[in-house]
Amino acid sequence: MILAGDVGGTKVHLALYDFTNGKLAPTRSKQYPAKEYTGLEEIVREFLGTEKATAACFGVPGPVRDGRLRLTNLPWTLDSRELSASLAIEHVFLINDLQANGYGVAELSADQIYTLNEGDPRQMGNRALIAAGTGLGEGFLVWNGRSHDPFPSEGGHVDFAPRTEDEIDLLRFLRQKYNGRISFERVVSGQGLTNVYEFLREVRGVEEPAWLAERLAEEHDPNAVITELALAAKSEICEKTMDMFVSAYGAEAGNLALKILSVGGLYVGGGIAPRILEKLKDGTFMKAFTDKGRMSQLLVNMPVRIILESGTAVLGAAAYAEARAAEISGISPRAASIKI
Repeated sequence: MILAGDVGGTKVHLALYDFTNGKLAPTRSKQYPAKEYTGLEEIVREFLGTEKATAACFGVPGPVRDGRLRLTNLPWTLDSRELSASLAIEHVFLINDLQANGYGVAELSADQIYTLNEGDPRQMGNRALIAAGTGLGEGFLVWNGRSHDPFPSEGGHVDFAPRTEDEIDLLRFLRQKYNGRISFERVVSGQGLTNVYEFLREVRGVEEPAWLAERLAEEHDPNAVITELALAAKSEICEKTMDMFVSAYGAEAGNLALKILSVGGLYVGGGIAPRILEKLKDGTFMKAFTDKGRMSQLLVNMPVRIILESGTAVLGAAAYAEARAAEISGISPRAASIKI
């Protein structure tokens, strides 16, 4: 049995997998509120109960060094060796969450992906992965001539690069709000959606109706309200917020695609994209993605695909755990499950 996990600042998603004819087959999964636990070990023990896992992999937010990571949004330090010993799991791996998403892409079926731009699907080469959720994750899948090898990145923390007068003023607003440097994550993420909304209200003077202010104050997740009203075209300020957000998202996706020459395609993952799929279809994202001057045609020819499956990182972590454990032990549950 393979244990896989996606560790975030707000929740931890765990799942157990077996294999059926070479395919990952989930047997059980559950999400846990991260801040209600003292650490990952406590969550895993509760999830497993009396069940045993032969290998485990956890996708984690941030750079993993020598199997160790200190989380920024939780007071946890994770060490693969300590987890292996304490949980009695022989093989435990920690990888970056976008790297886990990259491994998960290969496990997805056609109905778990939406093609936003067909591009030229005959092109073979590197692929890019960008994922806005609680934060902004970026990664790349390097084409080695046979398959794509996922690599992590902290590209979401690069400097925000404004392109319009509105974005220039947004940068000024955020520099004042955060007292210094602004990364793309401050604009393209869950917190970014709120930041853009506040900018439009406080700097551009877009009206916030009293009923909307009351609803935002009452709701636990204001971003869900902004998204709902924007997609339903029931609030001018929410629609403008979504326009700016999606345009900035497309622009940074295009920046990433150029940097790694992702002629094999760009994948848009994370929790936000599936929820705003209809907005992504209206051309705002692709206009910003392809607006790269002399390089525009290169971007036009790149396939752009939206990942609809929310558990892609967990799938990828499971695939990684099995492959690495098989490499070390010489025993592959995936290969053994294939019926000849």
